[in-house]
Amino acid sequence: MRLAALADVAEMLGGVSRTRATEIVRRPGFPEPVDVVGNGRMRIWNRDEVLAWIREHRTHQRVDEQ
Repeated sequence: MRLAALADVAEMLGGVSRTRATEIVRRPGFPEPVDVVGNGRMRIWNRDEVLAWIREHRTHQRVDEQ
């Protein structure tokens, strides 16, 4: 499983700010983090789940599979 932190998610969302990425990951239906590290301050997502969500919910955006 490939993982993604918030900065990675922001980049995957087209280079949005971390603030905007935080708003998006809090939406109902966004994949739940697979883990929380650093005393609960850093969430980690399954990269493939985030990519699938982007493909489904942000159809205007080109998805980079890397």
